[in-house]
Amino acid sequence: MTQTLTTSNHNRQIAGLKYIYPVMSRRAGGLSIGVNFNPNNACNWRCIYCQVPDLQRGNAPEMDFGLLEQELRLFLDYVQHGDFFEQFNVEANQRVIKDIAISGNGESTSLKDFDKAVRLIGDIATESDVFPTSKFVLISNGSLLHQASVQDGLRELARYNGELWFKLDSATEQGRKLINNTGQSQQKLLDHLKIATDLCPTKLQTCMFHYQQTWSENEKSAYLQLLAELPDREIKIQKVMLYSIARQSFQPEAENLQRATLDEMNAFAADIKALGYDVSVNY
Repeated sequence: MTQTLTTSNHNRQIAGLKYIYPVMSRRAGGLSIGVNFNPNNACNWRCIYCQVPDLQRGNAPEMDFGLLEQELRLFLDYVQHGDFFEQFNVEANQRVIKDIAISGNGESTSLKDFDKAVRLIGDIATESDVFPTSKFVLISNGSLLHQASVQDGLRELARYNGELWFKLDSATEQGRKLINNTGQSQQKLLDHLKIATDLCPTKLQTCMFHYQQTWSENEKSAYLQLLAELPDREIKIQKVMLYSIARQSFQPEAENLQRATLDEMNAFAADIKALGYDVSVNY
């Protein structure tokens, strides 16, 4: 049966594989080949907009590296030489791999031997002539960057000209507790941003939506203040990527979440740009 890839459908099982799945990504601007290290739906955070069903607290399970290699090689060959684009009704002008993104059903950096997995993906994508034309992206909440294997993984990512998309949904401890259900302190956030930017090109990805006091004027001011302080701490952010919720949350708060308006996001983007940052809005 012919299926259509859309930005509103990020089904991890659409290709029938354990670790590899294709999506049409708003932020990547086209076809993104996802790599899911968390098929157990486990994460150390619980973001209230999360679209993962049956989300549980925990870490990524043991990786079957042989299966990961087999699936990635098979799928890249299918996209490059098979009828993938026809089967999934991909528009002619989007028939190109924009990136390979480590992003799945939980926090990918919780994987044991995370660096080994990054290196394996990088090697296969290079051998398949996907890199360096396409990007290599890690999407992460950045909470485990103090771990040696995660830092080694960022070094590997940088070696393949990759980049980290660091989740920052609030610049306050209260906001992160509400949105991400984490007790991450402000100092730890700053420490981890510093580690990230020292090791690998880093972009911030920020979800704007309304729920209780999220994205109040105070929250916006705190976010802008944090951005203003980062250069003095020698924390260089490549870009700020703003987006809003586009798919159904499977968390208890789902029915009370409201998308930010495009006008609101554009106005906030202008404030960020005024601080000297490159910024994008994906609505």
